[in-house]
Amino acid sequence: MVNPTSGYNPQQCLESYLARALQRIGANEEMNHLLQASYREIKFELPLVRENGSLAVFHGYRVQHHRSRGPFKGGIRYRPHVDWEQFRALASIMTWKTALVDIPFGGAKGGIDCDPNTLTPLELETLSKRFMIKLGPLVGPDRDIPAPGMGTDEQIMAWLYDAYSQGHGDEPAVVTGKPLGLGGSYGRTEATGRGLALVTAWVMQARGLPLEGATVAIQGFGNVGSHIARFLAEKGAKVVAISDIRGGLYKGDGLDIKNLIASKIAAGKSVSVTELDVKGESISNEELLTLDVDILIPAAIEGVLHESNVDQVKARLIVEGANLPTTCGAAEVFKDRGIPVVPDILANAGGVTVSYFEWAQNLQRYRWELETVDQRLERTLKKAWEKVRKRAAEDNLSYREAAYVIATKRVKRAIELRGF
Repeated sequence: MVNPTSGYNPQQCLESYLARALQRIGANEEMNHLLQASYREIKFELPLVRENGSLAVFHGYRVQHHRSRGPFKGGIRYRPHVDWEQFRALASIMTWKTALVDIPFGGAKGGIDCDPNTLTPLELETLSKRFMIKLGPLVGPDRDIPAPGMGTDEQIMAWLYDAYSQGHGDEPAVVTGKPLGLGGSYGRTEATGRGLALVTAWVMQARGLPLEGATVAIQGFGNVGSHIARFLAEKGAKVVAISDIRGGLYKGDGLDIKNLIASKIAAGKSVSVTELDVKGESISNEELLTLDVDILIPAAIEGVLHESNVDQVKARLIVEGANLPTTCGAAEVFKDRGIPVVPDILANAGGVTVSYFEWAQNLQRYRWELETVDQRLERTLKKAWEKVRKRAAEDNLSYREAAYVIATKRVKRAIELRGF
């Protein structure tokens, strides 16, 4: 996968976005500190005796950023090279994302510095449950609700749920993104991709551009990338390029997304899209980002659009499927070039929105039908998009600037209402 430029610091970029928003809403120095600093940061060791008898020591992290609007909420990431900067930035992102779509959560993020692909199922289960046991006193349905993130899935959420329930009783609302058989919600798996497709369609409409026939390049073909490709193709868009960590495929007249997804499912997670028996020309991730397309959707990792490649980007619209895929320097260049960027805190908020619905269903011990979930997702995102569009137009702001102004203002107001 494309790596960001050397020295990329996601926390610094996020702070630059926040600084401008906080200035616009008139926050003083003390309020700035309250809005940016984490509420709590923890790190702990996770020893694991491997099945071959060797001892491995991993580390667990959880950053709880803000809780003025409700319990902490955020994903669990399993990656070998996680660090405090990533988790602080991603936890903060969740605070602004939940505020923007106006759901009653704060922000958090955490995970383990491991590569899940190198662990056996038993090792992964043991490590996951040990992680939750150590987190136990700090999480819960009214405290902090983890969810899947990069390197984790519904099976890992099931293990976390089980570990928590051993000492706290049956509490399905402690995590979201669970399997349907354990209290998961209809529509949760595809929620981020569905939301991205909806937002993309509304932005194209607002700018007077047809989605039908529009060319799309998507970096990332995991859960998010594959679902947005499917939903956009169903809306008539022409997905000409997709990729994963090992490379991508390009077909000028449009890839057969339905066949691609079916082939990927049949082949398994470990098989790259470049190894599938489908029609398409092999391209690199770097080439995908610079294709001459109507819509570019970076839906993999952070920092892939940066100062070294920003001038080569030819897309007419960028929709951020991943969190922080655009560095702050690149964001400024896109603004100067007149290329609109739909920010992550709006574009990919479908996932946390349906996670909220799952949490609400678990608290009620009542499951909603898929139609209800989809309708409420669309209504929630449409309301957020309309507010961003209106604020951007009224104040001559980029979509990102407008989104952060709305989100920070809501969190600031919550702090003031609750008192100190």
